[in-house]
Amino acid sequence: MSITVELTYDLAKALGGRRLELEGTPTLRQVLQLTRSRFGTEGATFDKLTRVTALVVNGVLASRTHGLDTPLQDGDRVSFLKAAAGG
Repeated sequence: MSITVELTYDLAKALGGRRLELEGTPTLRQVLQLTRSRFGTEGATFDKLTRVTALVVNGVLASRTHGLDTPLQDGDRVSFLKAAAGG
């Protein structure tokens, strides 16, 4: 099972790429854990960069479905969406 993970600009800059391809990730929680593991000993940096992000699965905000327990299927696209404000 292959899942595409789209990163925010800041996450992509820290990891050196805009997207990750993950295998065998049946839930959103596991995608989050595997993405964080890419930071190695800099896990606190990941926590800081994701503090103001939401997770979206195929264009649907995860909190609207099952949160971190949202089941994933082959070909799904998970995006880190950075909160923005403006007027």
